[in-house]
Amino acid sequence: MPASPDDMAATMIANMKSKTGKTLEQWLGIAKKTGAEKHGQIVKALKADHGLTHGYANLVAHKLLKSDAGSKAEGGTDLVAAQYSGPKESLKPIYDAVIEAAGSLGKDVEIAPKKTYVSLRRNKQFAIVQPSTRTRVDLGLNLKDEKAAGRLEKSGSFNAMVSHRVRLEKPADVDKDVKAWLKKAWAEA
Repeated sequence: MPASPDDMAATMIANMKSKTGKTLEQWLGIAKKTGAEKHGQIVKALKADHGLTHGYANLVAHKLLKSDAGSKAEGGTDLVAAQYSGPKESLKPIYDAVIEAAGSLGKDVEIAPKKTYVSLRRNKQFAIVQPSTRTRVDLGLNLKDEKAAGRLEKSGSFNAMVSHRVRLEKPADVDKDVKAWLKKAWAEA
């Protein structure tokens, strides 16, 4: 079973000093000094000016902005916990299944929680995970030249940032088809 995104991040943090010469705290200080405020800007500066690999630069940017799944957002709110609270609490295992599938794609998968959804990124966003109703999580995917058929439908009014949507009502819905579409979207990002 692949490591969870939190496990992968913990391993990277544990190895950061030996791999990069600095601790996470030191890199956070360097990232702050760049003056960059957006995720992509921080990653670019750390890679270009300090020679960090994409994976480590991405991790530092997420930790600095507190935008990863393991960090708390401003005001102490855990964005993922907030999305899957109350009447949507029963949907969290579906989210977990999607995140596990995404985490198995590669170390370059960025998990960026927002207020109402979670963005999955590589070089650019390739998917979003959103608890849309009390009974359904929508997986939005960016798939070039993919025809909508069966469970894979055009995104329509769901979200303009993705081309397709898959409706997920139980963890088992994250099946081989969903994993294949997720992998294709990731590969195209």
